Amino acid sequence: MEKQSPVVSRQSLASAISGRPSRSLRFKLLVRVTVIVLLALVFMGAGDNAQRFSTLGHGMVCPCGCSQILLECNHVGCQYSDRMRAELQAQLNAGDSDEAITQAFTQKYGNTILAAPTKTGFNLVAWIVPFLVLALATLFAGMVVRRWRTDGLGMAAAPAGAPGFDRFREQARRETEI
Repeated sequence: MEKQSPVVSRQSLASAISGRPSRSLRFKLLVRVTVIVLLALVFMGAGDNAQRFSTLGHGMVCPCGCSQILLECNHVGCQYSDRMRAELQAQLNAGDSDEAITQAFTQKYGNTILAAPTKTGFNLVAWIVPFLVLALATLFAGMVVRRWRTDGLGMAAAPAGAPGFDRFREQARRETEI
């Protein structure tokens, strides 16, 4: 059996010798990479509006009085939720930024529309104060416990045969008899 050598073109032989791909191979590679990059860019934003709709809708409260998140309002006959969802979708389709949409809704419906206070200005107090109060209360409790230990005001266990407790033991026994 005779071995046949594969047919090798001059271009592929030259590219194999020089270590560089030929022009046609480079062009094909460039076209493929360009197509992949364009497809990635197109499909990267495919679910973007749905995600933004969910994020913004869960950041607002329905003003109908049900106190539920806008996208979860199941209030029967709610006059606000469907209309507000449509407004939100229209603003997203128009390409408005998240900040612009939030600002438009707060101007139209007031600050009570926000599910959480903003992290700017005076509203920053609503984020800081609970943690500050917790830290101060913990510090105060620690100081009180330390003072009790140093002053000896902690409750010491009474000996089993303490004379003052016999009366209470007898009363507890009588009250719990069946």
